[in-house]
Amino acid sequence: MFRKIIPFYLVTLVLIPLFFPSVSQASSSSCYNINQNSKTLINVPVANIWKDTSAKRTIDQNTLTKVVDMKSWTSKMSTTEFRKWLVGKLETQALYGSEVKVLKTSGSWVQVAVKDQGTPKNKYGYPGWMPKSQISKQKGDFTECNIASVKAKTANLYDDKRKKFLEVSFNTRLPVIKEEKAWVQVMIPSNKRKWMKKKDLHLYSSLANIPKPKGNDLVQTGKTFLGLPYLWAGISAYGFDCSGFTYSIYQYHGITIPRDAADQAKQGKFVYKSKLKPGDLLFFAYEKGKGRVHHVGMYVGNGKMIHSPNSGKNIEMVSIHISPFKEEYAGARRYIK
Repeated sequence: MFRKIIPFYLVTLVLIPLFFPSVSQASSSSCYNINQNSKTLINVPVANIWKDTSAKRTIDQNTLTKVVDMKSWTSKMSTTEFRKWLVGKLETQALYGSEVKVLKTSGSWVQVAVKDQGTPKNKYGYPGWMPKSQISKQKGDFTECNIASVKAKTANLYDDKRKKFLEVSFNTRLPVIKEEKAWVQVMIPSNKRKWMKKKDLHLYSSLANIPKPKGNDLVQTGKTFLGLPYLWAGISAYGFDCSGFTYSIYQYHGITIPRDAADQAKQGKFVYKSKLKPGDLLFFAYEKGKGRVHHVGMYVGNGKMIHSPNSGKNIEMVSIHISPFKEEYAGARRYIK
């Protein structure tokens, strides 16, 4: 029987696609494994973490739903009295995409520990209560994905590069799924893909690869928030408390420090007042500096610090040689080399 002989070069052309996938095939591979265990993440732009589940004010109701508008909430608290009410009632906040561990459930509330906020209060992270509707289970392991870190005060997520989906705060971090010239596609806590403008972000291959800052880098980041009203327990661009401010600035630059001022004062390297450098943290305590630490600021140089003072005031730069700071000075710590 006659058999037609197929030239070798034709056989080769047929086989090549079997061993070398096309560009479209290759691009379908991703940095994440969707079959890995899920994590519990914050699924609102900023979640308030409360001391307990007791009744909240009417003004706080729009922060207790699935849709949280922090800009509206903070703008409505136009008086010092409204803001002071939060003292002792609000524990901290958590940003969109932050991981939490659920400790307890009580009706529509959950007690969580915010994992990236270190504290002696709980080994898993900073504890407090929040509405169950504000957390989400995200499937997959994204540790091999690049990280998008919001550098703007606020940035928008988009459904299709045109329709706005959500506004998030400075220092929000999300895994990157795809990069384009001016856009980045990220995976959000609800397991959906959204777009962000690259100009609003820093992109890192991992948290460990965030460039180590100089003291002036920390100071310059802090100065972008001058004039922002103080917010008890705040850790976002909608308002910071004193330690939330220093914690957030350091975390943005890849350095993890404790959440609260008293705990920040126990770590880092002790620095003499005569040896202060920009970026050092300054602590202030009751009983003329000998009692409990109650405040923290960041040294900017020339005998001044930047800090978030208290309810009714804004982030400001002041001399450390005036009252009450001169009398209450309790030492300084350095967290960078």
